Amino acid sequence: MSLSSQNSTGVRPRVALLGRFTESASALRFRGVVSARMLLEGLWAAGLDPVTLLPTADSSDWHERLKGFDGVLFAGGGDISPAAYGELPDSEHLYDIDDVQDANDLALMKYVLAEGIPFLALCRGMHLLNVALGGTLNQHIEPPHRHLTHDVVFEKAWDEFGLELPVVTSSCYHHQSVARLGTGVRAVAYSTDGCVEALTVDGANGVAVQWHPEDRWEIDPDQLAIFKKFRERIG
Repeated sequence: MSLSSQNSTGVRPRVALLGRFTESASALRFRGVVSARMLLEGLWAAGLDPVTLLPTADSSDWHERLKGFDGVLFAGGGDISPAAYGELPDSEHLYDIDDVQDANDLALMKYVLAEGIPFLALCRGMHLLNVALGGTLNQHIEPPHRHLTHDVVFEKAWDEFGLELPVVTSSCYHHQSVARLGTGVRAVAYSTDGCVEALTVDGANGVAVQWHPEDRWEIDPDQLAIFKKFRERIG
């Protein structure tokens, strides 16, 4: 489902991203709401026009806020509160948990799934997808996948991800992973140490990956292909 007819006029489809809170952004002097530059540039290179939205403390009317947008990108970020998947914190490694961020992200994810809106979920975004559908997370894995580039192996060459081969080299930065899968969620790729690396969802108009394609899109055609497939899904 496309939220507007912009792409039929030759204008780049607009993609909404919920901004991530930051406590230190030197160019802003104060706390900020940001999106990663490499991510925005990767989406632009794929033919999309990304726009950062403000997570708000009051409830959002996503029907109204997404008017004029054609898809949603769920970006990486800090940890989701374990309370969101029915657990108490049990790791000293949890970081950057923010209730406002969680509430906005989860509400937006549930809306996107319910409305069939095209989406792509990355890293934290993949965790959000699983949690929104009743799944859980491993609160910490050892060793964590931080500053790590490694191979991800798919069951097959998944067209849903825009990939022609079942193995892709991924750039990861995460210390949590998908544990119990949510309703309708399917794990379709793994790292060599058994970490879930990609998800599909029955009937959904999008996919999720654990890694950060924005890190390598300029030098790795597979990573740009993931963004281009998102553009293709929008239509």
